[in-house]
Amino acid sequence: MTTTAIRDGAAGQRIADSLRQSILSGEYRPGTRIRQEDLAERFGASRLPVRDALRILESDGLVTLVANTGAWVSHLSLAECEEFYQIRERIEPLLLRLSLPNLDRVTLERIASLADEMQANRDIDTFLHLDREFHLLTYSGADTSMLGDTVQRLWNSTQHYRRAFSNLIGPHANRAVHYEHQLLVGAMLRGDSEDAERVLSGHIRRTRLELAHHPEIFAE
Repeated sequence: MTTTAIRDGAAGQRIADSLRQSILSGEYRPGTRIRQEDLAERFGASRLPVRDALRILESDGLVTLVANTGAWVSHLSLAECEEFYQIRERIEPLLLRLSLPNLDRVTLERIASLADEMQANRDIDTFLHLDREFHLLTYSGADTSMLGDTVQRLWNSTQHYRRAFSNLIGPHANRAVHYEHQLLVGAMLRGDSEDAERVLSGHIRRTRLELAHHPEIFAE
């Protein structure tokens, strides 16, 4: 591999990391067009690493590329989001079961701490950041060839709609979420994978059903 190719690859990853954070934080809304020339100017890069970055984000589920047309921040319909959540209901409990035996005490204590931090917090963006860290950390003990990547892609694709829903209901309406998080922590600390799977499946299902009551979120 040439020095130029290595440099472009590193630049592409750097651009992808920055743009990923911007999309997940809500700076770019679903359906927003992403122009390669704008990214090249913003990051002081050529078109090649920009194209590499967009391909990385497409594999993450964050960007939709249309041949000879351009790139857009991925957008879901209500039906698509419901399908994604139904998939999550079934595969995330499995990922949790595979992960739990490999989580050490320090990691479990961090998971418990995150649940407490979320419960004490009233800022939506902070909650979403902690919630993402909490759940992905519960899966971090699983050594899988595709399941972990699939779950992360589903999380990426539905991030905007979790944010829109959280903003809609406000920080004081999350009591059920916090209760479920604490139940999940308790099951994990006991090493009870069956109970942890049950709580997690219900947790994801409840969010799916609540999102279905707010189709206006998907019309943005």
